[in-house]
Amino acid sequence: MKFFITLPLLILLGCSKQNLSVQYDEFALQHIVLCWLKESGNASHREQIIELTETFNEIPSVLEARAGQVISSDRDIVDDSFDVGIVVVVKDEKALQEYLDHPIHQKGKSEVLLPLIDKVLVYDFKK
Repeated sequence: MKFFITLPLLILLGCSKQNLSVQYDEFALQHIVLCWLKESGNASHREQIIELTETFNEIPSVLEARAGQVISSDRDIVDDSFDVGIVVVVKDEKALQEYLDHPIHQKGKSEVLLPLIDKVLVYDFKK
C-alpha cells in the first residue's frame, strides 16, 4: 500500500516545475550594461559576450549575471540600437566595486569586451 502512495508522489514531485531563478534582496544593486559591437550584428561576437557574462556568476560578490541580444522594436520609446545587454546584480556599491576589480571581470574586459565593443553605456541603480 505504501508503494502505491509513494510512487504517485514521486512522479508528481519529479514533474513539478522547479524554481531555478536566483533569489536576492529586492534592494540589490542592478548594474546594466548596453554594448554596441564594432561589427554590429555579428552573432559570434554577441555570443562571446553572452558566454563571458555567465562566468561573472563565479565572482563571489555577484548575485546574478546574465546577458542577451537586443530585441527589435517599432516603438519610438525603445532604443534597440545596441547589440548586447548585460545585467549584473550585486548587494551594494561595495560589492559592485569588488565585481569590477575581480580578476575574472578584468580579464573578460580586456580579452573580450574591449576588443569587440565600440561603445558601452552603463546604468547602476537600486531601490
